[in-house]
Amino acid sequence: MKIRIGYGLGGHASVTDQETFALVVDELERLRFDSLWVSERVQNNTLDPMVAMTFAAARTTKLKFGPAVMVLPGRNPVLLAKAIASLDCVSNGRVLPAFGLGSPQAAEFQAFGVERSDRAPWFNEALPLLRRLWSEESVTHHGERFHLDDVRVRPHPVQQPLEVWLGGAAPSELRRCGRLGDGWMPSFCTPDIAAEGMVIVNEAAEAADREIDDEHFGVLLPYVHGELPDQLIAVAKARQPDADINDILATSVAKLEELVGRYVERGFSKFIVFAVDEPPDWTEELEEVASQLLPLQN
Repeated sequence: MKIRIGYGLGGHASVTDQETFALVVDELERLRFDSLWVSERVQNNTLDPMVAMTFAAARTTKLKFGPAVMVLPGRNPVLLAKAIASLDCVSNGRVLPAFGLGSPQAAEFQAFGVERSDRAPWFNEALPLLRRLWSEESVTHHGERFHLDDVRVRPHPVQQPLEVWLGGAAPSELRRCGRLGDGWMPSFCTPDIAAEGMVIVNEAAEAADREIDDEHFGVLLPYVHGELPDQLIAVAKARQPDADINDILATSVAKLEELVGRYVERGFSKFIVFAVDEPPDWTEELEEVASQLLPLQN
């Protein structure tokens, strides 16, 4: 099992100025992290994921990158297919597409112009269409939302197939991942709950005559430095009210390593760790995380 450690930017550790973002990207490449992941929150102080990934692609040669996660409902699938394929080409195959329905916050999903009740049907039609646009010579499609006749997207991605990761933890989201996704990356769950979710994903994939690679199960792990903030505890409790908070959130890098180990025991191998609070020195922070976690990569 190939363990890989990526680093995410989100939460309150917002990096939006050129100097700091360039420093983080350079350090992740230098230290040999597997990947960089950038959040999509229209209302938060975060960079647009396509802009951030393009910056990272131009500045590195080995670091992979993905959105954690990009909202699919509300986006034109043809233009999105074009943008992601182009980014995969100029980065020589380093894009890691990850999609979701979007934040449950009203201010967030209003920005995409899709009613909350229509997000799942939109997603279910758009994702298979993206796959066809990335691989077929031309695409004709007539669905409830999209109508295309002989549409071509060129260039195709370097990666064939371009594998798509999905998040989510609700039963409907797990089943969707099994039907449509290539990998599962949940957040704010415990190792035991994630293991139960893996079973549901695999069962849904089998029912759809598909198979999720054993290497394509990961988790997004938040950590803080010291005491957990009340707001973060509230978010975790809202997701998993009966869980031990220490099984969801790490209060140090050392405890983060312990939590990663518990996930590995349950069959997970891909990890995105992210600091919820802003570290005082990004170089020291990333060096500490690298010294603790990167030896796990094989």
